[in-house]
Amino acid sequence: MTLEEQHLVKECINGERKAQKALYDMYSRQMMSLCLRYTKDKETAHDLLQEGFLLVFSNIDKFKGDGMLEAWIRKIFVNCALDYLRKYDILKETVDIDDDKISEMVDESTISQISATELMDCIKSLPEGFRTVFNLYAVEGYSHKEIGEMHGISENTSRSQYMRARHKLRKMISEKGIY
Repeated sequence: MTLEEQHLVKECINGERKAQKALYDMYSRQMMSLCLRYTKDKETAHDLLQEGFLLVFSNIDKFKGDGMLEAWIRKIFVNCALDYLRKYDILKETVDIDDDKISEMVDESTISQISATELMDCIKSLPEGFRTVFNLYAVEGYSHKEIGEMHGISENTSRSQYMRARHKLRKMISEKGIY
């Protein structure tokens, strides 16, 4: 953690508005990007951004400083996004598929040949359950077991949702002629 971040954290703990604004300015862009990955529209993402920063500022005294501040903030935002998705029961209609069918759906070369912006646009258009599992696994690095525990679904359901998301992404990319 940088000296600037240490100073901001101390001032935020003391309720200093200027420090809170500086911390917001420092991380709001990355956190807005994270929120957009879990929602379909900017309005909901903006609501999550505000809610996430409220949680950051109300819990900043719990940050121990033994890791990166950005990672701590990111974890709060991921949990905030997941709470939103749980509230609307986004993963309630998930279905398991068998591993043979999964392996037929995966084509590594298609997804690896497009730009990050093009991929993000495609990810945004995924159904919420697919998008959530895809983000948690591919972007945030959670295991299928962890994702299953977070959402009360089986590890296989998480895996199948991820593979279906990849298949749907591949299909969207092919249809758009991106690669």
